[in-house]
Amino acid sequence: MPPIAGDLTTGDLTTDDGAPVIVRRSVRRSRTVAAFWEDGKAVVAIPAHFTKAQESEWVRRMLDKLRKQGERRTRGGGRRRPASDAALAEHAAVLSRTYLGGRAVPTSVRWVGNQNSRWGSATPADGSIRLSDKLRPMPQWVIDYVLLHELAHLLIAGHNAAFWRLLEAYPETERAKAFLEGVTFATSRGLGQDEGA
Repeated sequence: MPPIAGDLTTGDLTTDDGAPVIVRRSVRRSRTVAAFWEDGKAVVAIPAHFTKAQESEWVRRMLDKLRKQGERRTRGGGRRRPASDAALAEHAAVLSRTYLGGRAVPTSVRWVGNQNSRWGSATPADGSIRLSDKLRPMPQWVIDYVLLHELAHLLIAGHNAAFWRLLEAYPETERAKAFLEGVTFATSRGLGQDEGA
């Protein structure tokens, strides 16, 4: 007999960054499985008829998918962004563990308002990373790319082939680079700025 439908907290199971995992069994769900963020928890929605073995396998797969997406969602579809410098530093540690094997260990990570020509910067000598405030309204996968880019600079200072290989693990690298190039292009031509009504 399969477990009944409803939410089930999976005990000690957490995501890489310590968020609780909820398994949601649904009788209306016949074959599909989904994963999403809700109120700071990772929710894996599965059909109610799944066995415990199927549940374990799909929870593992879907948590891996959420990790690869590199973003956390809250109820209503909004993104949970690292607003404070402390939260940004915590997020940097998660990204380093996830994509760089934990090798990039910054001494400080902070938002700054004085970077007008760069999205981020890193100083390998002292291990500090700074991200431009202009990134705050951008999609989380773009912010994550810039943060990973700067984390990679703590390991390799230049933009050589070895540096770019470090970023290959992040699935949104090319997309984020294109996004930022588009923003730079539009901004340099005054596009997207309010011209008065």
